[in-house]
Amino acid sequence: MKMNPTHQLYPIFTPKTQPSMKSYTSTGRSPVLVAAIFISGIGGTFQYGFNISVLNSPSLFIKELVNSTCQQRYGHSLEPWELSLIWSFIVSIYCIGGLAGTLYAGRLAGMYGRKTTLLLNNVVAICGAVLMLLSKTALSFEMIMVARVLYGLNAGVCLTVHTMYILECAPKRLRGMIGVSVASFVSLGKFFGQLLGISEVLGTEERWIWLLAFSGVAGLLQLLTLPFLPESPWYLLLEKADKHGCEMALRRLWGAKKDPGPEMEEMLAEHATLKGVKIQGLMDLFLDHNVRWQLLTILVTFVTLQLCGINAVYLYSFDVFQAAGIAKENLRYAALGTGLCEVSTSIACVLIIECTGKRVLLFRGYLCMAASLALLTVTLYLQDFVSWMPYCSMVLIFSYIFFFSSGPAGVTAPLPGEIFTQSYKPPAFMVACILNWVGLFLVGMLFPLIVEHLDYFCFLIFFVFCFLSGVFVWFHVPETKNKTVLEITEDFKRMHQKRRHSLQSKLSSIHINDIQTTISTKL
Repeated sequence: MKMNPTHQLYPIFTPKTQPSMKSYTSTGRSPVLVAAIFISGIGGTFQYGFNISVLNSPSLFIKELVNSTCQQRYGHSLEPWELSLIWSFIVSIYCIGGLAGTLYAGRLAGMYGRKTTLLLNNVVAICGAVLMLLSKTALSFEMIMVARVLYGLNAGVCLTVHTMYILECAPKRLRGMIGVSVASFVSLGKFFGQLLGISEVLGTEERWIWLLAFSGVAGLLQLLTLPFLPESPWYLLLEKADKHGCEMALRRLWGAKKDPGPEMEEMLAEHATLKGVKIQGLMDLFLDHNVRWQLLTILVTFVTLQLCGINAVYLYSFDVFQAAGIAKENLRYAALGTGLCEVSTSIACVLIIECTGKRVLLFRGYLCMAASLALLTVTLYLQDFVSWMPYCSMVLIFSYIFFFSSGPAGVTAPLPGEIFTQSYKPPAFMVACILNWVGLFLVGMLFPLIVEHLDYFCFLIFFVFCFLSGVFVWFHVPETKNKTVLEITEDFKRMHQKRRHSLQSKLSSIHINDIQTTISTKL
């Protein structure tokens, strides 16, 4: 069966040589590649991160709009539980649009190209921004809901197509480093959502609708600048058969002095090996025992990414900072420090990921996050009894964010493309995206209830997820650094066959000892 072009999400090979300083500095010699990273990122995963954090600041103003709308239409104010339910739905409906966008992103990228899909996707963000701007004048919170769905559609397409575009534009030796920049723009989006939400910028009763419409500005910026960048070379060569266009794109991206011939030959060689590959479906992925541990790895890491407690840590940071003596009017600036910590650590992760190894970053990140959450629960409990305990809580909050940003936040997203062979990559990415959006939806709906009933003891739930995920990665996930997909697949088999043979040997030994004991007893 010939492979559908829309399934060619990522090249199947990973670099065999460890990146040197020459690899990192070579991006500086390719200004168009650097521009591609920033332009695709600002209208790409930046949108996803921004729309996750942007609702924190104007939440009171949005709730007031909801209440005013119902009072004008129906003549009565909403009960607190009704208002809380509508608010949770406004937060979580973003994920419904995101899931829909993710499911159609690959098909759109194959039909229209990566660059054109990103350009058209910005129109969706701009339409959502217009609805946000009109919602207050029209006294309609439903317009905010529709806008959140459109923002979700935009983010769902961005998560897939931005990643495809930038990895296909990157030289092979830089794919790992540039791939992590996708997560860096998520962190940057979260930080800008916090920064623009302070009262000195857009977090006021008069300007909050402009805050919610900022995604349209980011979309407009990409709409005006992306046309100056080339289309994905991978798409031009393998899906459009435009060899000359591919060569011109590579020369623009990597510099005119670099010969694109070897890379083009490598692309064609990869394409030739994939022509006879049968693309498997979702049921094949779940039923094939040969990829059982790879599937479990995706399930564990992507579920934990949403249930690791990062939202709870950000929520309680205000209480912790206030208990540490920070004035109430300065709390928002302290909260900006947590966002800045995540951004800076995520950027640092770009430089160390290929040197350290993704397995190490994952299990170290999860276990250190678990330790931080356990200790944070204790310090929050004791801060009413010990005067200096809030300062310990502050240190633990920043430690937790550091380990989250330098581990799971940057490593998890590209994982399906690294541990699955090409025939299983499309269903693996589909499972990962579904888990991401469903998890985000459930957290948005259920997290307020969990906090209301458990208070800071909710950290113990997240501690369990982080600890068990760290143990799982330690025992069941091999290192992926400088290895091809086939080598990683063999490592999975070797790791679990060895453990299975060891268990069988122990059982056989026990069985033989039992037989010998029985014979000696009879004699």
